[in-house]
Amino acid sequence: MARPTLDEIFAEHDEFGLLDVKAAPVSTRPGDRSLAGLAEVTRFRERFGRLPDADAADHDEMRLGTILSRLQQSPTPELLAADRLGVLAAAAPPQVDWRAEPRADDVPSSLDDIFADDDLDIDESATALRHITPAAERHTPDHRAEFVQCRDFETFRQRFEDMQASLEAGDRQAVPVRKWAVIEPQEGDFFIRGGLLALIVEKSEMSARGGSRDHRLRVVFSNGTESDPLMSSFRKSLNDDKTARMVERTGMGPLDPDWESDRLDLSGTIYVARSLSDEPGIAAQRTILHKIGVTSQDVRRRVADARNDPTFLLAPVEIVAIYELANLPRRKVEELLHRFFEPARPGQLFVTDRFGKKVYPREWFYVLPDHVGQASKLIQDGILHLYHYDPMTQEILAK
Repeated sequence: MARPTLDEIFAEHDEFGLLDVKAAPVSTRPGDRSLAGLAEVTRFRERFGRLPDADAADHDEMRLGTILSRLQQSPTPELLAADRLGVLAAAAPPQVDWRAEPRADDVPSSLDDIFADDDLDIDESATALRHITPAAERHTPDHRAEFVQCRDFETFRQRFEDMQASLEAGDRQAVPVRKWAVIEPQEGDFFIRGGLLALIVEKSEMSARGGSRDHRLRVVFSNGTESDPLMSSFRKSLNDDKTARMVERTGMGPLDPDWESDRLDLSGTIYVARSLSDEPGIAAQRTILHKIGVTSQDVRRRVADARNDPTFLLAPVEIVAIYELANLPRRKVEELLHRFFEPARPGQLFVTDRFGKKVYPREWFYVLPDHVGQASKLIQDGILHLYHYDPMTQEILAK
């Protein structure tokens, strides 16, 4: 069956009067349209306190601006009589050709000029930098990993001589460092860099720097100098040195008893540091919140880069106490002190690095420097296990 045409459909009886539609009368008088446009422009002026701009990004304003420009060109007496706000006599907004070059005065010279514009109503908190080290400060670091004389080089001289002899005899092998190899130096590892034997003497606490894990190293060289670069920087220096070598460890792997034979058990210095941070939550606890650390290098060099190190709460510190160790392995002493004062460790202490990540340092405790001194004496006497620290009374008590 063929489908009916439109003419056939419209020719049928309209039972419900669906096609009986009367169009609304539309005035064809130009004056009526002009008066309607003037009324819209007037309402815009009353609402926004200004005339519409024909070059505005908003479509409705652009339409009203165009209407206003046309009405201002040849206003009729009827329009002037209906213009109660005088919009037809007002100066029309300047028509700017988007293809024209901007005036020099209209081009801001800096971000400060943009933010100083009175038309911009921006909350100061939206433009204030937080958790970010200013560029000027980043370009002038407090600490550089420079080569300095190793004051306790005699402690390591025999290790260098033994390693040199083992390499010459073929008992130890030095393998080239592969390009872009991810090297994880451990205390006691030997490398060859710049033609010198380099011994990793100390690997400090882990910290999240630049969003990734990093450590501060103490590296002693066979020429009697030392440096304290970041592990990432030391790794890069090995990759950049085409003659760099890594001395293989003895043994077959971590399960071999000889695998840890190069590990160092050095005495060091216990230090107690107090944060100078301006953060309200940290500054309010400054007299009781302290960092307990142990280092084999000069304490001043260890804390020199504190304001860039999340381990030090990204702020400078002051050293309030130093206790020397004697014939005790540095790493074990640090583990004993941190375990002993574990009840006084803050539960929610963290800092936010410049990448917005939270870092939770674990070397800070609610203790006094005297408490650390007492615990150090108990370690030296070998009786720390007979005592415990009570955070409520802030006392070291016998068990």
